[in-house]
Amino acid sequence: MGEILALAADNLLSPLILFFVLGLAAAFARSDLTFPEAAAKAMSIYLLFAIGFKGGASVVAHGIDGGLILSLLAGALLSALIPFIAYALLRVMTNLSTIDAAAVAGHYGSISIVTFVACSTALTGRGLDPEGYMVAVAAIMEAPAILSALWLVSRRAGGSGMDGDLLREILLNGSIVLLIGSFLIGGITGDEGLEKIASFIVAPFQGVLCLFLLDMGLVAGRGLRESGKYLNRGVFIFGMIMPLVGAILGLVIGLLLGLSVGGVALFMTLCASASYIAVPAAMRVALPEANPSIYLTLSLGITFPFNLTIGIPTYIAVASIFAGG
Repeated sequence: MGEILALAADNLLSPLILFFVLGLAAAFARSDLTFPEAAAKAMSIYLLFAIGFKGGASVVAHGIDGGLILSLLAGALLSALIPFIAYALLRVMTNLSTIDAAAVAGHYGSISIVTFVACSTALTGRGLDPEGYMVAVAAIMEAPAILSALWLVSRRAGGSGMDGDLLREILLNGSIVLLIGSFLIGGITGDEGLEKIASFIVAPFQGVLCLFLLDMGLVAGRGLRESGKYLNRGVFIFGMIMPLVGAILGLVIGLLLGLSVGGVALFMTLCASASYIAVPAAMRVALPEANPSIYLTLSLGITFPFNLTIGIPTYIAVASIFAGG
């Protein structure tokens, strides 16, 4: 417990978390601080590009082996499985409709790339570098959860299922295309390519991430302030329990895969996080009748801050205990 508290204290005092807290505070205080939509989009594009490119270069340096293949398969499987667990919990703990519960469940099977980066930063600061291919695992965990959510709606609500156009729309979501495309380019060009653009994607990365988290704090704070009527006790508790359920699954599978301490902690974080970029965009197309105020407030207003402040230090400490030997 002492180690978890120490990690949490260090994490809470990092610039990333403090800028997120600043955004929350500004939103609750009804400040007029805001980011233009184009600026927020540009930061999101930059982060996905930088993460994907560096991940691809890392995979080349590491080499393609059985660990990479098994980790990719495990990530895809968990991304497809977790929405079913989330859906079952939501139906027991809340009074959400079938469509809203399925939409929320899809967010929890997918991943938050910024939570991934925050955990990576915390691990690197402690000398616990994860496997370089974990960004590929993050990329492959984006889409299966969306497909599971749509299957749930089709089965439970008598929907018509998924046609080719809808599947294409999901798989060609901009976030997924950019992350995978940058990863492939980073893999093709390797360390030489990374050196050529390091001044753009390495040095400025943390500063851009701080600004992005400031904007996320503003969005989360306003969502919590304006969507309180949807946050009954069951919904609120789900937003903090589901990350722990996902983290336990990630711990078990990470240990079975033989990942390092950093790799296990990062895999736990991926399984514990909830998407607020790729999946909301897909749900607006695939399930337009689902209420965005519910799934965005849950993923961004409850689970995201929980993971940043409490989750990541806990996952690192637990991974150190179980994978450190």
